[in-house]
Amino acid sequence: MPQDPSLRAVGWARSLPISSGVKTARDWTREHLERLGWDRTAPDLLDSVVLTVSELVTNAHIHARSDAQLILTWDEECLHVTVHDASPQVPEPRQAGEGATGGRGLLLIDALADEWQTYRCPRGKDVTACFQPPPPSRPAGS
Repeated sequence: MPQDPSLRAVGWARSLPISSGVKTARDWTREHLERLGWDRTAPDLLDSVVLTVSELVTNAHIHARSDAQLILTWDEECLHVTVHDASPQVPEPRQAGEGATGGRGLLLIDALADEWQTYRCPRGKDVTACFQPPPPSRPAGS
């Protein structure tokens, strides 16, 4: 079967034990997005993705009490950020009280990502957030 040369995708995956800390996930994600040039072409979006990774991995470690598997998939239209954990409990946005120090992560992801979904798996769940970068700017006079 011939392959469509216009179909291109790239992906990365990393296991993050609870002991690894969330900073490892943020640094690893930033490094890969910089390879895509997002630090130059979409720096605000890069920051939104890194913040989302931080929230999703934190949720896996704190609420699911689980290691996390972080998967980044870029298909030239959308960056899919998936975090898998071992808990079958689906996360639900909640209203955090004014003085609460937590409880706003999913509301934040909802505001940052173009969309997000949760998928139940035989051994836990995946939470996937998708990000579409802005179209490339055209040079003046084009």
